[in-house]
Amino acid sequence: MTVVATTRKTLLAALPVLAALLMSGAGQPAVRVAPMDSVGPRPVEKQTQSSVVRDYLQAWHTLGSALGENRADLLDGYFVGVAKEKLADTIREQKNLGIQTAYRDQSHDLQIVFYSPEGLSIRLLDNVEYDVEVRDHGKTVGTQHVRTRYVAVLTPTESKWKVRVFQSGS
Repeated sequence: MTVVATTRKTLLAALPVLAALLMSGAGQPAVRVAPMDSVGPRPVEKQTQSSVVRDYLQAWHTLGSALGENRADLLDGYFVGVAKEKLADTIREQKNLGIQTAYRDQSHDLQIVFYSPEGLSIRLLDNVEYDVEVRDHGKTVGTQHVRTRYVAVLTPTESKWKVRVFQSGS
């Protein structure tokens, strides 16, 4: 095998790793997930673990877009039920006031605390840090750094987990 062929194979093998490093870099929140081996009453399968975390973090991204653009329709992909209704109400109120909010989540410390026996809901706790910027008719009027805990209940749908309950508290 020639040096060129070896180099080409090495580069092709390294591309997925390089792509993953580039995508995980700037703009992504730090995420810590507590071990899920003692969640009850049912064990959380590996595939379920990764899809719940992925979909929950995507819900945060979607939430940021929906609030930043005052578009409740963006919630449809990752929110259902009470969570979607409350967030849609918030967006309506923002629109009426002429304000927008930009959320940038900095970190998530996730702990799954319950997985229903029939597999139809997962409850998680999220100690989250984020920055929220408020704009009034396009002009920034304030920014605040927030540390809080969210309780979320997720429900499986056809292709992903959606947030059904999304409540902040201390």
